[in-house]
Amino acid sequence: MSGGEVAGILVAVFWAILVSFIALVLVRLAQTLKAATKLVADVTEQAVPLLADASATVRSANSQLARVDSIAADVQEVTANASALSSTVSTAFGGPLVKVAAFGYGVRRALGRRNEPEQSRTVIVGKKLPSARRGGRRTRGKG
Repeated sequence: MSGGEVAGILVAVFWAILVSFIALVLVRLAQTLKAATKLVADVTEQAVPLLADASATVRSANSQLARVDSIAADVQEVTANASALSSTVSTAFGGPLVKVAAFGYGVRRALGRRNEPEQSRTVIVGKKLPSARRGGRRTRGKG
């Protein structure tokens, strides 16, 4: 056997090993592609109903938000009406009620003084006497 024949045999063996390795890689690649195709089909099969449910949920949430927006607008209108009513009542009754309360206080105070016995006052020359007013600083809260 000559050197050329040996080299030819070695090249043939190398090519056979290389072709076998490439065939094995292609078989593994085909198996991986089959598994990936099956996985994509399963994900698609499960994702479509999930997306439909999510879409229905978003639509429901949107309608609920529209209702909440309507309710908030109504509450804002009621609040404005209550504020206007409060202002009107305060304007209409506030002044007269304060006057009636002041009048009632004055009448009560006058009747209270009428029922008290007269106190005799003694004048001391050179001394300053406390105020005889009822409710002065010394008698505040006592009568």
